[in-house]
Amino acid sequence: MAGRSGRTVRDLRRGNRTAVLQRLYFDGPMSRFELAPATGLSGGSISNVVAELVEDGLVEEAGTVESDGGRPRTLLRVAPSGGHMIGVDVGETRVRVELFDLALTELARTERPLEHHGYDVEVVVGHIRDGIAEVLADTDITPDQLLGVGIGVPGIVAPTPEQGAVVHGQTMGWDAVPLESLLRSTCELPDSVPYFIDNGARTLGQAELWFGAGRGSRDAVVVLFGSGIGACLVTEGVEYGRALEWGHVTVRVRGRRCRCGALGCLEAYAGAGALVDRWREAGGHPPEGTDEETALAALLAAAHPAGGAEADPVALAVLEETAEYVGAGLSDLVNLFQPERILIGGWAGLQLGPRFLPAVRRYADAYSLRHPAARVRIDLGELGPDAVTVGAASLPLADFFAGGGRRGARRRVRAEANG
Repeated sequence: MAGRSGRTVRDLRRGNRTAVLQRLYFDGPMSRFELAPATGLSGGSISNVVAELVEDGLVEEAGTVESDGGRPRTLLRVAPSGGHMIGVDVGETRVRVELFDLALTELARTERPLEHHGYDVEVVVGHIRDGIAEVLADTDITPDQLLGVGIGVPGIVAPTPEQGAVVHGQTMGWDAVPLESLLRSTCELPDSVPYFIDNGARTLGQAELWFGAGRGSRDAVVVLFGSGIGACLVTEGVEYGRALEWGHVTVRVRGRRCRCGALGCLEAYAGAGALVDRWREAGGHPPEGTDEETALAALLAAAHPAGGAEADPVALAVLEETAEYVGAGLSDLVNLFQPERILIGGWAGLQLGPRFLPAVRRYADAYSLRHPAARVRIDLGELGPDAVTVGAASLPLADFFAGGGRRGARRRVRAEANG
């Protein structure tokens, strides 16, 4: 029965379960006494919800704490074994697949290289399929224990009613690839296991917002540097954040040609491959026959050699110029969105960051308006190279929370709402 607000008793119960689960997950362990004011629920409601969640195997006791003059209070936490998620990062050189428990503790992982095949759709789908099968085989987790599979991909992801998530990845040669339907027809998972496919920068942003340097921010921009460049705007009220094709803002009119075909994109100057190419074009000597990560490390070593050796002026000049391009690009984000924080991640961003960040901050401040520049902090992400995979796994976790701890509940609610 629906009340005046249109919410049914089932909706209210689901909302109460969501409130308790999220509070315990992000702020626990907590006692029942602490949960009441933290969630705004009555003591009676807390007792009923906790009893349900314990019976469902989603909440468990986690010791006791002394109270003021009374009996010790029992602490509660979300049970790590209450569910499992798979996170997939379709990266630039490999596909990484990881299996997590509900506490996002890694239980198994596997990686499969992409260097010789690029983004061939069949290869990527096969790597995801085989990776999912491998991490499940490495544990005693069965498919029916999965809350879902989250996948971070380059490009724009659009949901369709017929084929599920479709990926538009111009720089990797994907034109409306029906990735979700391909996985459903290929992977040996039951139809009850949902797929959550999203832009890799968004999954990175989700991870940093929940577990990393973005915690406590009302609005932040997380940027990802690798061969390509992406960003995610995380603001209150926007689920998972909003992906931004920031790597394709123009930083130089009639400049270098980008992988997307346009001229002067930020990615054409600050993407890892472009950075190494610019070093070579300026007279530097990148190591031949190596991958981008090794070549980028060589550029940094040339610009900042160990043991007091003389720095390569060409490498230094390329990095300084790149810092200005990146700072100018960040100033667009500062002026447009006025975020509290900008977090730099991705394998190339983390590799460049410690020596690169001071110059980037200086240029971003110089190109930004004074007021928004004064309130923003520019820092490195905290979660390292696994951030995209963790963020991908957090997508089914977020759906699990929204459904009150019941897998697929939110999807059923949406289907009911749509008739």
